[in-house]
Amino acid sequence: MLTYQTGDATRPSGTGTRVIVHVCNDIGAWGAGFVVALSRRWPEPERAYRAWARDQSDLPFELGQVQFVAVEPDLWVANLIGQHEIQRKGVHTDLPPVRYEAIRTGLAQVRHFSREHHASVHMPRIGAGLAGGDWAVLEGIIRGELADQGTAVTVYDLPMRP
Repeated sequence: MLTYQTGDATRPSGTGTRVIVHVCNDIGAWGAGFVVALSRRWPEPERAYRAWARDQSDLPFELGQVQFVAVEPDLWVANLIGQHEIQRKGVHTDLPPVRYEAIRTGLAQVRHFSREHHASVHMPRIGAGLAGGDWAVLEGIIRGELADQGTAVTVYDLPMRP
């Protein structure tokens, strides 16, 4: 139930209801990485995220939470807070911003949402870009929370540039 595809995650393949999942930070910053492509395509996810970060939502703005934003009929964007701040910090400066447990918690919410809406899940390699996560760990989390639980997941890699 986990497939890889070359393409643009903002243009998910297939028919029916689909959810595009991506990882956000817990400080309200939006402007680098996959979110740039999202904002180019739809203004709603950024607008909703920024309002959420300003405490203009009943949903707590914290690690592990997910905000579902409708962008087209049968297409949602899931703003999943799975990154603490945006830079490597701490005693060991090699600690990346990604928070695996927050992503696991958020993907469980995505699983419930996708079941309720009979939706497939689509994503870039969440948490492995600017968040600095290890894709092998993240893929295991995605399998455990989604694919192995019966949710169809497609992970997109952009085509190689010549």
